[in-house]
Amino acid sequence: MNRDGRLGVGVIGAGKVGPVIGAALAGAGHALVAITHGSDDERIESMLPGVPILDAVEVVRRSELVIIAVPHGELAPLVSGLAETGAWQPGQLVLHTDPAYGTDVLLPAVAQGAIGLAVHPAITFSGSSIDVRRLQDAFAAVTASAPVLPIAQALAVEMGCEPLVVAEADRATYAEAIATATTFSQSIVEQAASLLREAGVSAPGSYLSALVHSTIEDALTAAGARDEPELPEVPDLDDEFDD
Repeated sequence: MNRDGRLGVGVIGAGKVGPVIGAALAGAGHALVAITHGSDDERIESMLPGVPILDAVEVVRRSELVIIAVPHGELAPLVSGLAETGAWQPGQLVLHTDPAYGTDVLLPAVAQGAIGLAVHPAITFSGSSIDVRRLQDAFAAVTASAPVLPIAQALAVEMGCEPLVVAEADRATYAEAIATATTFSQSIVEQAASLLREAGVSAPGSYLSALVHSTIEDALTAAGARDEPELPEVPDLDDEFDD
């Protein structure tokens, strides 16, 4: 580790989430050392200019902090597959962004000496730079063992999020809540827009914008979602890595 707490960060997963998390951490002063290939390497270059695009094994070998942002079904096989290559390193931080998993999915890496962290920023990612700004208003579900929980919280803060601790046993319920909110909201808006088109409204998205936003704001207020939670003090990463 660098003594000033700045980390060499590698990203595995070049879809909508990985490049955004990489850009957010770069904005906090960390050094991006590599990212894996994606379906659109030009988009990756535009978001993370000059960052080498390498295979997953090489990304792990170059990184002090590995961000894994891959689809749910790929996470466990990826972690175990990399363990079979011996890529994970003692003391290396490994952070995944899947809402449904805590750190148990990272046990093959932990068995080789890595430190497992789970941080899920609660936004819908578009895969563009606007997401970096959206993170500033978001919470992040954080799961880690007690000794390294402050590191996970600090990284969430450096992404721009407010960290909230979710226990390992509660991650499945947490993921269900996230899926319910996002899937239901999207399907209802799409259904309403379709009906408006049938009614002759030419721009149903624009027409629904104020209505949907105000309705959701009222629902969130009624649910108490805007109450300020009591949050633990989150240390600076510099303090975590000082002797």
